[in-house]
Amino acid sequence: MIVEIGHFALILAFMVSIVQATAPMIGASRGWADWMRVAEPAAALCWALTATSFAALTWAFVNSDFSVKLAAEHSNTLQPLLYRVTGVWGNHEGSLLLWTLILTLYGAMVAAFGGALPPTLKARTLAVQGLIGAAFFAFMLFTSNPFERLPNPPLDGADLNPLLQDPGLAFHPPFLYLGYVGLSMSYSFAVAALIEGRVDAAWARWVRPWTLAAWTALTVGIALGSYWAYYELGWGGWWFWDPVENASFMPWLAATALLHSAIVVEKRDTLKSWTILLAILAFTLSLMGTFIVRSGLLTSVHAFASDPTRGVFVLAMLAAASGGALALYAWRAPQMRAGGVFAPVSRESALVLNNLLLAAAAGVVLLGTLMPMIREYWDGAKISVGAPFFELAFTPFMVALAIILPIGAALPWKRGRLGRTARRMAPALALALAAAALVWALQTGRSALGPVGVGLGTWLIAGALAEQLERARLGRAPAAETLRRLRKLPRADWGKALAHAGLGLSFIGVSAVTAWEAELIRTARPGDSLELSGYVFVFDDVRQVPGPNYVARQGVFRVFEGGVETARLTPEKRVYTVQRMPTTEAAIDMGLARDLYVVLGDPQDDGSWAVRIYVKPLVNWIWIGALVMALAGLVSLSDRRYRVGAAARRPAPAAVAGAAR
Repeated sequence: MIVEIGHFALILAFMVSIVQATAPMIGASRGWADWMRVAEPAAALCWALTATSFAALTWAFVNSDFSVKLAAEHSNTLQPLLYRVTGVWGNHEGSLLLWTLILTLYGAMVAAFGGALPPTLKARTLAVQGLIGAAFFAFMLFTSNPFERLPNPPLDGADLNPLLQDPGLAFHPPFLYLGYVGLSMSYSFAVAALIEGRVDAAWARWVRPWTLAAWTALTVGIALGSYWAYYELGWGGWWFWDPVENASFMPWLAATALLHSAIVVEKRDTLKSWTILLAILAFTLSLMGTFIVRSGLLTSVHAFASDPTRGVFVLAMLAAASGGALALYAWRAPQMRAGGVFAPVSRESALVLNNLLLAAAAGVVLLGTLMPMIREYWDGAKISVGAPFFELAFTPFMVALAIILPIGAALPWKRGRLGRTARRMAPALALALAAAALVWALQTGRSALGPVGVGLGTWLIAGALAEQLERARLGRAPAAETLRRLRKLPRADWGKALAHAGLGLSFIGVSAVTAWEAELIRTARPGDSLELSGYVFVFDDVRQVPGPNYVARQGVFRVFEGGVETARLTPEKRVYTVQRMPTTEAAIDMGLARDLYVVLGDPQDDGSWAVRIYVKPLVNWIWIGALVMALAGLVSLSDRRYRVGAAARRPAPAAVAGAAR
């Protein structure tokens, strides 16, 4: 009965989304206030119905109702409760329902918190959001019904993919979808503005919080996915340029550009056309990611489905959403003339350069991701585009971006003097050069990657700090005045500084682990000692370890540094009892300075075991930097100026009267 309620709620949500997509749009075009007001209750009701449907599907998984086909195929009674819950979105149909739940949640939030929006813009925005929702509801109901029943349910389920039975997968997809789907809100605002023919500073103020929220969630989701691949897949890497990794990275790059571009629209009333285009492209790239995951055209460990008919449906949605919006953009773009002018040396120019670099980087990733598919379609040749291409083509844009960020952020609006700004940033530059020189002197090899990466990361961190201290007039005002100014700095400015510093931390982590990682791959027997980078790994034993729904062979390694035992690592080779699928569980001794990473491979005919050992310097700085960037987004969102419709506090009438006297 609960499953049927969930299915019925999904059908009702589809019908309500059609009303949400049509009535407010008609009302806005005709000036009918009552029709426009339909948008708010429709958006809230659509979310409530979708949440009911999602709760019903979760109930089926948690209670092992294997008469539901989806639960039978992706759950098992032996699974821990956490993985029965995550199994809800560990498949095509359930993940699509999660996507739609988050889509309707954003619409409900705009309905609830967008009170200061102009009625016509709000109605049209929610109508566009409803149209997107209607497309996804149709996709589910007609091609991917999550509530399909089995006439003869099995006694036990087929189990969730063992690779997905990990705590990281409990949080990675929801955060990723909060980011992916959140960009639909920027898209809806952009299309609504194009229909109205009005893009101004107020529009930029309204769109920025939703874009920032999506960017923050997407940052967390990408970081969690990267870390999951690092410790779960046992490959020892943190990024593989996998097509699905790229599918989440491209919208992040576009959203980052959109955030910076919207600042120019808000502050200087220019870059309107470009900002609207970025909002459309960011969501288009999100839909492209959905197409890549669900079409079966590209293979990936992350892919959900390989049904071509589903891929055609998503492709049709992608074509309609992007084609319709771009046609509307082509019609309206000539009317969106810039209102402000600025000199070649100014913060506006720096932000334009920032956008060009981010857009070019996203284009490189898009080209490398789609090239195998394009080439196969063109002449039937099967090619692969791997890390060497991406690293060679992508890295220069990121290096250039890191160089200009601190200077660009410190330049004044409209017109600036490069020499004056450079003098203010000279201490940060000196610190960065000193860090690079120190690393060059200390490293054993002569690779430039490590010093350059550490120097750029230090430049980003020190530059962000120097800008804040300059605004607080450090050294030019009494200490008490400097502290007061620091406390009074807007939270959005602190968020910007944290974001740039977080990027710097990630730069240092990426360059360090790439330049100085040490690796040892060999066979070993229990009792053998293996040396790597000053550490001695003593292979003690291999033992059988039972799990809740798997059996494992667990290796035991003791790690010594300078004759002192510093860690005990227990990597595993698991075999899941239902699917009979083997997985590798790496053992990691984590630290700020380095990770010790041990993987137990397959047994050999002579009684030895394949063993892989890595020493990874500063690798955790990659994810620390990402979390600092996400924290920066939250800090900026807490700034009152970022809240839609949050007016400045006014003094009480009595205080005003007293001041007048």
